[in-house]
Amino acid sequence: MPRLDIWAPRASQVALEVADQILPLAQDPSRPGWWTSCDDLAPGIDYLVLLDGERVPDPRARWAPAGVDGPSRVVDPAAFVWRDEGWPGAELGSRSLVYELHVGTFTREGTLTSAAQRLGHLADLGVSHVELLPLAAFDGDRGWGYDGVLIDAVHEAYGGPQGLVDFVDMAHRTGLAVILDVVHNHLGPSGNQWEKFGPFFTDLHHTPWGSAINLDAPGSDDVRRILLDSALGWLRDYHLDGLRLDAVHELHDTRATTFLEDLSREVAALSHEVRRPLCLVAESDRNDPLTVTDRAHGGLGLTAQWNDDVHHALHWLLTGEAGGYYADFASGSAVADTLRHTFLHNGRFSTFRGRSHGRPVDPRRTPSERFVVALQTHDQVGNRARGERLSMLTSVDRAAAGAALLFALPYVPMLFMGEEWGAQTHWCFFSSFHDPELARAVTEGRRTEFSSHGWAARDVPDPQDLRTFQSSVLDWSELDTDNGQRMLSWYRQLSTARRNRVPATEPPTFVWDTERPTQLSWCAVLADGWLTCTNLSGDASLTWEVTSDRHRMQVEAAWKDAPTINATGNPQRHTLTLGPGSTVVLSGVSSLSESTPVAT
Repeated sequence: MPRLDIWAPRASQVALEVADQILPLAQDPSRPGWWTSCDDLAPGIDYLVLLDGERVPDPRARWAPAGVDGPSRVVDPAAFVWRDEGWPGAELGSRSLVYELHVGTFTREGTLTSAAQRLGHLADLGVSHVELLPLAAFDGDRGWGYDGVLIDAVHEAYGGPQGLVDFVDMAHRTGLAVILDVVHNHLGPSGNQWEKFGPFFTDLHHTPWGSAINLDAPGSDDVRRILLDSALGWLRDYHLDGLRLDAVHELHDTRATTFLEDLSREVAALSHEVRRPLCLVAESDRNDPLTVTDRAHGGLGLTAQWNDDVHHALHWLLTGEAGGYYADFASGSAVADTLRHTFLHNGRFSTFRGRSHGRPVDPRRTPSERFVVALQTHDQVGNRARGERLSMLTSVDRAAAGAALLFALPYVPMLFMGEEWGAQTHWCFFSSFHDPELARAVTEGRRTEFSSHGWAARDVPDPQDLRTFQSSVLDWSELDTDNGQRMLSWYRQLSTARRNRVPATEPPTFVWDTERPTQLSWCAVLADGWLTCTNLSGDASLTWEVTSDRHRMQVEAAWKDAPTINATGNPQRHTLTLGPGSTVVLSGVSSLSESTPVAT
């Protein structure tokens, strides 16, 4: 039977209101500012916290069935029933494939239960890790999840605590690991009661969302402990396999030992305790390999980090978009530098930021599997004015080429839900705040933001409009179309080929159309004997000279037209011809001529 600990250093009296009873809490003499219930509370009991007589929800509650402003409900994780005995866990590494999904729009029902029914599809695709967008309870039914305020409670509209237990249980029995996106850098604007309890925020630092979470000011010892316990609780009590940490560059922390170091250390200890691997994946804008460098070598010790530079390079290559932060990536040489050196901005000047940015990556100390790369993510799709997916911004042949290039790289690839069949549903920013003034501010802020980029207000979907959310829900019937089946088959081919290859040990070689360096008509990636070659032109076949090694050259996957491979006088030299819009993955290749291919 659980007991409740309430952090409330700003209160002089703390009690729980349970039904028609008032249960005073006693101060914990060993922990100033903490109050403890004297009696165990039965699971399922609803309660409110009384702070000097004011009724407020418990911000550390594990369940909020009536929403973030309603009574909290007691949860006993020890009572969860699990059937995933023997689950060994899954390392996030060179053979991993991550799949990012938002529970509310992954299926029409928008619940963890309905999402679990699609896990077989992900297993067949070759996915190893399912990454869930945040589940922490937020105001309203609809939202991305980054406005959570109850950091330990599973959002009720998704299925609450039992929904997550059932999802993870099914995932493990299907052979899939589960990573949860958690937000430690800010809280949502509605339903946030933390400051009534104690100094959860500080004005010493500021973020795009306002005052920073208090990681280094007075009172921060308790705040850090609350966040650490929250992270460990998600991993331990829900059998999760890892956490994705939102925007760690907004965790402002001047301490000698940072919050991220502490988190890394405590998660490593928990991993040892539960005897299975647990991962921490950072979203970081710093371009700093120290984020994923072992603590023993002066790093933060996280498992992996997202690498947006690779996304930007491939996005320009496939779409030609060169505005904003894409500007520095708009050439074949920039793409080559990015793919070979992990970051384009590794100390060089960033025009978007107006300053030098990043640090070089030493592949001898920081292996490629420490970086997660993607063609699409919730950010890169949803933060466009109309939520266009890559499949809406370029041709189907270029989208297929992009997938092949992504799988060719030595990094950990990640897919965004629906990408594998070329989904034609938008994925927009949406919310459902109850406060009319806040709702109006969100709508106006979104439209003002994009007006500076030339968008008329009427053309920017209203986040609060139910139709904006509904248009963002995946349409699984698209899988039944010829185009959907064709793209899904392609992704499965690429996934299978990647699992069959030896993980790359050297940075990839990127060869490109030097005659048109800012509008490539062809490109290729060669890494450890595997060649991914794509003809991006729409009107001509191209022929390259390819050298094979002592192994027989073999076609592992082909998009559109089958390649033509002809022998030459030298048994190790061949010519490779690709039709317009075609892509091929070959094994057993030692080199590709860097001269311009012959158009035929």
